[in-house]
This record gives sequence, C-alpha cells and structure tokens, in this order.
Amino acid sequence: MTTNRERVAEIMEKAFSECEKIAPEDLQFSYKGIFYPITLSSPETLEALKSFEARSDDVILIGYPKTGTNWLDEIVRELESSDAKYTEEEMKERINVEKELQMFPRLEFGDPGKFERMKKLPSRRIIVTHLAPHFLPQSFFQGKAKILVLARNPKDTAVSYYHFNNNLPMLPSFSSWDEYFAAFMNGRLGWGSYFDHLVEWNKRIDNERIMMISYEELKENQVEGMKKIASFFGFSLTEEDFPRIAKKTSFQAMKEKSKETHGKLGNILFRKGVVGNWRDYFSKAQNEEMDRKFHDCLSGTKLAARMKYDVYCKA
Repeated sequence: MTTNRERVAEIMEKAFSECEKIAPEDLQFSYKGIFYPITLSSPETLEALKSFEARSDDVILIGYPKTGTNWLDEIVRELESSDAKYTEEEMKERINVEKELQMFPRLEFGDPGKFERMKKLPSRRIIVTHLAPHFLPQSFFQGKAKILVLARNPKDTAVSYYHFNNNLPMLPSFSSWDEYFAAFMNGRLGWGSYFDHLVEWNKRIDNERIMMISYEELKENQVEGMKKIASFFGFSLTEEDFPRIAKKTSFQAMKEKSKETHGKLGNILFRKGVVGNWRDYFSKAQNEEMDRKFHDCLSGTKLAARMKYDVYCKA
C-alpha cells in the first residue's frame, strides 16, 4: 500500500504555515518530560494513544528520528503491496479511505480522535512511529502484532538530526553544532534521548514478535535486508521483486520524487543518506564523549552487537 502522498504534503504545508505564527520557544510542548512539535501533536493525542488497540496483522515500524524511518516506511509499503497484489482500483480505494479518515504519517501525530477513525482502516495497517516502547499503548505488546525497530549509529543520527532541527520550521534551531551536540547528549530534543530509546528497545530484543534491523545493514545490502523484513512479516515475494523494489526505494530515487511525496518537507527530509558523515562534524573530544556514552548505555548488549558500533563509529 503506497503512502497517501497528497495527504502527507497537505499536513506538512499546514504545519509549515502554522509554525510561522509561533515563537521559537513555543514550538514544542512537553509530555512526561519529553518534547514534541506542537504543530503536529498534542498532550491530548498522546493521552488518547494509550487506549489504541493494535490488530494482530498490524505492521508496526519504529525508529528514533532521523534513523531512516521514512526510507523503511517506503520499503515496507512496497513489500506489503507486492505481497498483497492490490489491483489499481483496490489501491485507489485504500488511499481514498486514508484521505477521508484524515490519517497522519506518524502514530503520534494528529488529533485525539484519529485513533477512533483508525479502526475503520482496512487491514493490513502500516503504523509508523518515533516513540520509545514505554510511550506506546500496551496493545502493541499484548497481542500478535509484529514490530520492526530500526536503529542507526548515534554519530550519523546526531548529524542528521542537527540539520533536521535547523531546517525544519516546526522544531527549534540551534546556533551552533556544539550547542546542538550538548542537547543531543542530554536528550533535550524532540522525542527525547536517543540512548534511552535504544536502551528500552534492547530490553525487548528477545521478543519473537520484535525484530531489530540497522540502517547500516540496509545500506550495505538492501536486498538481503528486505528479505529478512519480508520473512519476519510473512510477506511472500518473488526473487525478481526484491531488486525492483530496491531500485524504486533507493535514496536517490526517493530524493528525486521527494517534492511529490512530501511537499516542502522533501528537500529537508532527504539530505545525504550516507554512512560516516559524522566525521565532518565531531571534534576529538565529542567523539570520545559519544564513545563513552554509548559504552555506558549499551556496551555488551545484543542491540549494540547488531549495530556494529566499532565498525561504523571509529574515528
């Protein structure tokens, strides 16, 4: 099922317009100590989320901001669509339903009433969020729905999120990389701490209904990564499907059509899409501080092993 591109562009256009009237210090609200963009969500929405009921066949995608969730979303939608073999009419109908129900591209975005409207969405629902597990509804973990968690090395995530904060009007900007780096290390950003996010997901890494995959793994071999994803969700595709989808969902292909898919957000969302860009930003002291922080939080964990920190974060 493809993303309702018109709806996504409409939401972002409205948010861009609204934030022009808001003072920088008021762009975010705090919910349980975590910041969120006020033009996209609200405390009432996050409260209403607690009662959301997951279905057994929901496809749930999760990643901290700027770890590649837009890329993963597009990949999984193409895999799901190829498995379901929707006709053109069925595809149009699904998109029209999303539009009529006024859906949002992230679970935590939108008005409190959206969760009631989501009950009317046809299966399989693809649900995407940046939330850590302790902010998700209990139904995610009590039923049979499967959850795919995306992780990206913290150094590249930090750099990507730095540019995102400074270029996206809905988030407060920073006067310098050093100022931003301190905020990232202390978790004083939208959606909270990168490290807390991964620590909490690592506690659930042995759950058979939760699968972890890394951004770097997908970059190294997208076809193999997609095969793992398809197997996890029970999607049945042909060998020819995977290279076709890999080509369609490459960073360059998505960047070229980003204005169509994401409106004004497109140029901001798709910047470089590479591994190792952090080396152009980190000072020696910052590099050592990040190494210590990652070691203190995740050293020796299964999640850290899968992320190959020592490979991708060497100075």
